[in-house]
Amino acid sequence: MTAAYDTPVVLDRREGPYGEVVLRRHGALLQIIANGCFLMDTSDGRSERLLIDAAYDALDGRPAPDVLIGGLGVGFSLAHAAAGHHRWGRITVVEREPAVIDWHRSEGPLSAVSAGALADPRTEIVEADLVTYVNETSDTFDALCLDIDNGPGWTVTEDNDSLYSPAGLAACARVLRPGGVLAVWSAEPSPEFEGTMWNAGFRQVRTEEVPVARGVPDAVHLAVRPG
Repeated sequence: MTAAYDTPVVLDRREGPYGEVVLRRHGALLQIIANGCFLMDTSDGRSERLLIDAAYDALDGRPAPDVLIGGLGVGFSLAHAAAGHHRWGRITVVEREPAVIDWHRSEGPLSAVSAGALADPRTEIVEADLVTYVNETSDTFDALCLDIDNGPGWTVTEDNDSLYSPAGLAACARVLRPGGVLAVWSAEPSPEFEGTMWNAGFRQVRTEEVPVARGVPDAVHLAVRPG
């Protein structure tokens, strides 16, 4: 019985615009795998919540700030942003995989995490590639909370590399309002990426860490666009 419980069960497998995306159940956990690379699961969510909290706190009480969340994932960041103790204005989520969006829709396997947030009138889901979106949108936000890879040095697809480059960070700064906050999730701290953020013109660059059971801590890299 234990062996069967520990065997992952594929709930959905699709060929998306950027390769294969899989949702599977492993015991009580739901896991997302892209092109064979484990991305995230529903085991914890502390670092995803930190991504939202740290960005909100860094805005120093700005009223009803608008936030762009890059990557829907298992929904922890969105659900936390829409929670009652936050006073975000618009909550825009950019997700490039149609399958991931479907898994969060009504009766989807991940709807238990995100149903309340998706019903919130502040929430908008945009099906788009985040790199393209930040380069082309005319919209602006008070905070960008990005979680589309395992970190600046461990991207899901090669095209995502450009987001963490000086040009990519310049695009992020362009859609941030003066004094706005960029928060980037990573599976490990990256001093090199901190340096890139400084060199791209951001200020108040810092990293917050979340210890994990094994290995290096998760990290949230934070930076402020000058006013």
